[in-house]
Amino acid sequence: MNKFILIASSLLLMSNILFGQKTPYKVVFDVTTKDTVVHQMVMRWVKEIVKSTPDAEIEVVYYAKSLDMITKGKSVVADEVIMYASKNNVTFKVCEAAMKNNKVDKDQLLAGVQMVPDGIYEIISRQHEGWGYIKASR
Repeated sequence: MNKFILIASSLLLMSNILFGQKTPYKVVFDVTTKDTVVHQMVMRWVKEIVKSTPDAEIEVVYYAKSLDMITKGKSVVADEVIMYASKNNVTFKVCEAAMKNNKVDKDQLLAGVQMVPDGIYEIISRQHEGWGYIKASR
């Protein structure tokens, strides 16, 4: 009987330890569209994640035709991008190749947007580091 109680207590303690651990919240969003509804949707997701999990790490990567979301005078979510870009745990990164292809200069980017040489490689790197991946589309 004592062995049963000891084993049951040990299992209970181990389950609390195992299930009590929290997986780090790290997510990268892949944005490739000009669709402003998608741009608004991504910012809503960022807002909801930051609100529910303040220590989450969030990265939004732009390439292809999505650059309007982070371009001065074209973005419908400019204020939100600038606000969240000022936080330590939210980053917005744009592919330099896409900038060249879309004729967007770094001076046209919203404040806080960072450039990376290759947007796809940036996403792959985050996935390799264990980040979750979300393709933003509708």
